[in-house]
Amino acid sequence: MFKFKNKNIIYAVSFVFLLALFSFLIPPLRKPALDILEFPLKLLTLIRREFGGFIFYHRNYIQNERLKKDIDLFKNNLNTETEIHLENKRLKELLSLKQQSSYKVIAARVIGRGADSWSSIIIIDKGQNNGIKRGFVVISYLGLVGRVIETGGSTSKIMLINAPQMGISSIFQRSRQEGLVSGSMGSYLIMKYLAKDSDIEISDTVITSGLTDVYPKGLIIGKVVDVGDEFSGLSRFAIIKPAVNLSSIEEVLIIVQ
Repeated sequence: MFKFKNKNIIYAVSFVFLLALFSFLIPPLRKPALDILEFPLKLLTLIRREFGGFIFYHRNYIQNERLKKDIDLFKNNLNTETEIHLENKRLKELLSLKQQSSYKVIAARVIGRGADSWSSIIIIDKGQNNGIKRGFVVISYLGLVGRVIETGGSTSKIMLINAPQMGISSIFQRSRQEGLVSGSMGSYLIMKYLAKDSDIEISDTVITSGLTDVYPKGLIIGKVVDVGDEFSGLSRFAIIKPAVNLSSIEEVLIIVQ
């Protein structure tokens, strides 16, 4: 059976070859021969195109999948390198502050946050075993962060300066006028009890006053973004944007008092 099929194929190929040869040698037979060969040639061309397309599709699909994996790996490596670079930059700035600071400080990492979205609590990876006590002030290289409110053996809870319970004696760095900064459970702080004729300008820097022994003098709190009058009309208030992005703190320094 196999031999019979092979013979048929040989005969068919020979016939096509002879027909093409005669049509080339004898001009009057050229057009009829081409008409006879047109359909087989078109069929062969279609089969070759479809078969080639299938092969190339499979090959391109495999190459595309390989490229996707390579791109994903490249993105992951790039993201890892970026994170390492940013962390190194933050740690260098924190180390620089630690070296320049006149206070004794302990570096710590943020390892947790309060469960609710409005929480002003963060948890750090240092505690009593590291000499940290309740009431210690917490800063970053950008400014004031908050205070230690609870300590364990190896962790501590920090209340951020945007908590309503916080009250920080403060002054404007430029005019030296005093006020009290407290939190508002949001991204901004409020500086209250300002005199009606207070010299306040947008972008004024607010720092700790040092009038109490709670916060050392000169720690940056933030900048003024708005000013308004109290309902009584007898005093003013200022809206302060914290110098530290309280929603994305990753490393801090605790001032040992």
